[in-house]
Amino acid sequence: MTVDASTHLLAVPGYAAQAQELGTDLVRLRRAIHREPELGLANPNTQRLVLESLDGLGLEITTGRALTSVVAVLRGGRPGPAVILRGDMDALPIEEETGLDYAATNGAMHACGHDLHTAGLVGAARLLAAHREDLPGSVIFMFQPGEEGHGGARIMLDEGLLDAAGVEPVAAYAIHVAPGPRGVFATRTGTVCAGSAELTIVVRGRGGHGSQPHQTVDPVPVAAEIVLALQTVATRQFDAFDPVIISVTRIETSTEATNVIPETATLRATVRALSPAAVTRLHEVVPRLAEGIAGAHGAAAAVTLDFHFPPTVNDAETTTTAISELRTAFGADRVLTVPTPMMGSEDFAFVLDRVPGTFLGLHASPGDIDPATAEFNHSPRVVFDDAVLPDQAAALAVLAHSRLQQAGREATR
Repeated sequence: MTVDASTHLLAVPGYAAQAQELGTDLVRLRRAIHREPELGLANPNTQRLVLESLDGLGLEITTGRALTSVVAVLRGGRPGPAVILRGDMDALPIEEETGLDYAATNGAMHACGHDLHTAGLVGAARLLAAHREDLPGSVIFMFQPGEEGHGGARIMLDEGLLDAAGVEPVAAYAIHVAPGPRGVFATRTGTVCAGSAELTIVVRGRGGHGSQPHQTVDPVPVAAEIVLALQTVATRQFDAFDPVIISVTRIETSTEATNVIPETATLRATVRALSPAAVTRLHEVVPRLAEGIAGAHGAAAAVTLDFHFPPTVNDAETTTTAISELRTAFGADRVLTVPTPMMGSEDFAFVLDRVPGTFLGLHASPGDIDPATAEFNHSPRVVFDDAVLPDQAAALAVLAHSRLQQAGREATR
């Protein structure tokens, strides 16, 4: 399915008048961000572009101390609670191979679509600012660096994100682009993304000459046995309907000489889990397994399991309502409920741990690319169509507007 985003924006009540101008401006902003991607917690050029784009909207703006975040508060025409809208800003350390005329050339790339997320959130701010008198409450626009493994959302929470409007946020929303039929939204209630951890196991033996293994405690075969056992643990000690993934991605030893049995062998893995219960169980099972195997061979094992992101869990009531609102705005065929979570992780999880809300996907493959074979996020060749930007902005605005209206109705009962 291919959808003309600007046409469908005209169907969104209250936001039709700005449709054409909004789309042109957002595409220009998105491509400016795409040309100069920035990494981690320091995105000063992107921050500058955001601040310039928000100028004149009458927002209360603060910037981060430990990161180049932007928090912009829109005060509605009547008092009420707050809603958070998030757009992440950072890129990935990937050399771009898209061939686009606005492709990055600095060794980084917006290969996960955060340039669209940032531009789409600016669009939502413009739409809502134009209708501020209709809002019974405030909207907090959360422009976040450091989503790609740097915990930017957690830092913004530590710096007072939830207190930005002076009232309690009642909901939080974020939209993330991905390959697929352009203009189609997708989400689900409950867990929508996995939590992710970094696992490090250091096996300590007793090194020696490679020709005399019987005089050593070789940590290499011990590490190899642990690698295989981890795969058995994942399939035999966890519920198949609450799965975990343990992928060992690196093994290294304490020596570079091929005729030396090393003192230590270190393995590193990425771990994914879909529930807090599975996370707790991983902390119990993995150390017992590694230490037991190492001990059986006369070696020792030290295990570190750091969960960088918890599972991303959509609030059931908020998400059910969000799906209904978006189907009303864009049509039922453009808002899908997906049957299973994604095993990727997302640091918007830290926000959803504190505020009920919804994390949604938005398919954004260009019309000339088959969605079934499109390069996925984090590929140097992935391409997203910025024709979705008006709908992305409108969807965020609709969600914030409808949630504040709901809160207003509840307050007058």
